[in-house]
Amino acid sequence: MSFHSAAAQLVTLAAEGEEHGGNHESLNPLLTGGGAFIALMLLLWITTRFNRDR
Repeated sequence: MSFHSAAAQLVTLAAEGEEHGGNHESLNPLLTGGGAFIALMLLLWITTRFNRDR
């Protein structure tokens, strides 16, 4: 596959995404971001518990 054909396929795929708006109706940005924030804070807390010597 050449670079030109790969780029053409990506352009076609991106153009199709514009029709749908890119967001799914069931995805709430606030809930998704909040869930990601809670998950990252949990990982940070776990990491600091294993690194008590510093």
